[in-house]
Amino acid sequence: MKYLKRVGIDGYMILLLLMVLVGIALPARGLAADILGQLTFWAVSLLFFLYGAKLDPRAVRAGLLNIRLQTLTFLATYALFPILGVALAWAFGSALGPELTLGLLFLAVLPSTVQSSIAFTSIAGGNIPAAICAASLSNIIGVVLTPFLVAKLLHMDGGGVSLDAIQKIGVQILLPFVVGQLLRPLIGGFVARHRLLTMIVDRGSILLIVYSAFSAGTRAGLWTTIPASAMVVSLLVVLLFMALAMGVMTAAGRTFRLPDPDQSVLFFCGSTKSLASGLPIASAIFPAATVGATVLPVMMYHMIQLLICSFLAQKKARQNALSTAATHRSEPR
Repeated sequence: MKYLKRVGIDGYMILLLLMVLVGIALPARGLAADILGQLTFWAVSLLFFLYGAKLDPRAVRAGLLNIRLQTLTFLATYALFPILGVALAWAFGSALGPELTLGLLFLAVLPSTVQSSIAFTSIAGGNIPAAICAASLSNIIGVVLTPFLVAKLLHMDGGGVSLDAIQKIGVQILLPFVVGQLLRPLIGGFVARHRLLTMIVDRGSILLIVYSAFSAGTRAGLWTTIPASAMVVSLLVVLLFMALAMGVMTAAGRTFRLPDPDQSVLFFCGSTKSLASGLPIASAIFPAATVGATVLPVMMYHMIQLLICSFLAQKKARQNALSTAATHRSEPR
């Protein structure tokens, strides 16, 4: 178990995989499915309420002063990723099939992670206020921009996003976040002192959505229509997607000669994608019967990014520690 933690695999990732398997093998049906749907809705609303309550506007303002870094991170999330996603969908769409291709495009327009990117930036000795700003703004903007970009991509294929889906996003995600921000002066201290509460709601809501999505896919017979070869191709395409994104982030940080702490922010905030924001948005936009397949590339990307980013952040931390030790040894006594 210690080895698994060292490479980035923890109990939460194991639970995610377990929810996928349980959703396929033992899907919720009838009344249980209805109760699960309601429970999931309110868990997600509570999650974004807590996000709003704990987001410190002062940290966002401090990070915004680093305009070049914030611009590069934003362009990585909402320009580079969509371009790469469209290119990969065009190249591999026939092998992936319609559901997984749509999932790849959906992955491309998601916001960055919040907790993970900030945590990895911190471990790597990066610019934490800038990471907080980049990740927070990415998710705030993503609540509106991600459905808009999905609608544009679907429109290219003759589809679209319904008004009901947009209303659900507003009621379930955006409204609780705004209310949390408004109540932050009253409850922000309590939320900050009880981080375990936020973590339980965060991870619990994601586990519920994963189980609900894969249950719906099983009830609709979705998994019998997607061949195993398409699943393998999807994993390989996701790996290629991540390699391209991380490679561009590394090159961009060096090309623009960002300070080393800012390069960490650009890498971890610019190359990661949020499962916490992505699953609720997907549940609101896509039909319940196909949402499981649609979010499959997102889940693949999320798990792989945790493994790779955990390894790289810890490697960077060790390099920083060695560099600091060497500096101390070279100082005159």
